[in-house]
Amino acid sequence: MNLKWLIGLILFSLVISGTISPFSTNPVLAATGEAEITGSTVNIRSGPGLSYNVTGSLKKGKKVTIVSESGEWLKISTGSETGWIAAWLARKTSSAAKNVSGQTAVSSVDHLNIRAQANLSSSVLTQMSAGDQALILSDAGNWLKVDFRGVKGFVSKQFITTKEQSSKTPAPTKSDVSSFEIAVDALNVRKQPSLSSAIQRTVKKGEIFPVKSIEGNWIEIKISDKQNGWVYAFHGILSNKPVEKAISSKTETITILTDGTNLRTGPSTSTAVVSRANAGKQFPVVSKQGKWYEVSLPNGQKAFVADWVVTNGKTSVQPTNASQPQTRKKGTLTGLTIVLDPGHGGNDGGTVGVRETKEKDLTLKTSEILSHHLRSAGAEVILTRQSDVYVDLRKRVYAGHQVSADAFISIHYDATENNSVSGFTTYYMLGYQQALAESINKGLAGKIELRNRGARPGNYLVLRENKQAAVLVELGFLSNYNDERIVTSNKFQQQAALGLYKGIVDYFDAKLK
Repeated sequence: MNLKWLIGLILFSLVISGTISPFSTNPVLAATGEAEITGSTVNIRSGPGLSYNVTGSLKKGKKVTIVSESGEWLKISTGSETGWIAAWLARKTSSAAKNVSGQTAVSSVDHLNIRAQANLSSSVLTQMSAGDQALILSDAGNWLKVDFRGVKGFVSKQFITTKEQSSKTPAPTKSDVSSFEIAVDALNVRKQPSLSSAIQRTVKKGEIFPVKSIEGNWIEIKISDKQNGWVYAFHGILSNKPVEKAISSKTETITILTDGTNLRTGPSTSTAVVSRANAGKQFPVVSKQGKWYEVSLPNGQKAFVADWVVTNGKTSVQPTNASQPQTRKKGTLTGLTIVLDPGHGGNDGGTVGVRETKEKDLTLKTSEILSHHLRSAGAEVILTRQSDVYVDLRKRVYAGHQVSADAFISIHYDATENNSVSGFTTYYMLGYQQALAESINKGLAGKIELRNRGARPGNYLVLRENKQAAVLVELGFLSNYNDERIVTSNKFQQQAALGLYKGIVDYFDAKLK
């Protein structure tokens, strides 16, 4: 027997048995934080791979400390032992705060959402345009807490760059602002710009006041015709809008979805009809009673309309600019309007994976990444939802009809009782939707590694009732363990968004021929 061959065989046997460690191409990255075990029983191993010896096990719900990471493996400490666990069988619950003092976040995209909490399910507070800068307050894992023009919230690190500030963050100046909106439940207004000064009155969250002057981080506001007072800038939102415009922009309105919608005397279908309104008519909201909006009519009369026959600003439906169409070149989406429909939301969570992944969270994440690609190519992008809210299916379709969208893309993740089924599918229903479905399916096939189940007919309301070129994409099966592990990774989310983007661009490029 050849000696070199014998030595190789011995080394291979030792690797397989776990006596020595196999070579790894994944660098070990220092990391700190905590994780919670999500698998029913998770093995602790001596190294970052399935070939390493099992040294212990952890039960579902156990909290551990993360020491470092290597690829899809976490080195953890339980307090009594240290070892490696598979990252896909645990959920990170916290990260160590990093020193971000003196740093600024610069948005690298337009329409970057600033959210109330560090997750995609949270409500959108405001948006940053490309090049806008915000003061970084703290690090929150994949998110940064920032202060942008008085609005404090969270932005995804994915769409920002950071830079050191050359000097201390400048206080706001009077030339920048006209009004101040109270952002805390109750705020004391003081006679002078000092915490030791006498309190004149208390103002409440949502109230808006004219700004008279600014001294450092103190704002002088007009609280009555004869009285001014001082409040701390970080307890509210500064705006360059006059008070009247700031107040009017906060007034909620609803838009009628179909012609002949009944406006009633009370919040019930058994009450008398006051009048009828056609699709597109808007009314200011006075109050909400259950599933009914109380609205104000042009003559000053009040009426009620059901929430299932209207849409409101929360669905991000926006009218398009009716100006002259812009010339579009191949490889761009200039002049096109695309509606992205993140499936489910609110009390409709969609399917839940074997690792407890919620479909509604994934669809929103994919849609948000895709929206930035589309906008960078020149498209006007409208999302049917931007946070964890429920939106009726017909409202989603109407979002496209209202703006005469050039394409409607509904994003979902699949499930079936047979957990061996896997792959992605692109659905269409009507003839004028097939070409878009086939182009998107081809784009995805070139970017993601899941099994391609093809472009095929599917009887879904958002396709059946849609006047636009519309598709419904199922990006993998959450009921399949391996699919779920893949689709929840950041790499897949990026690649899926790129595949969808390429399919959309190729579809519109083909129409230019």
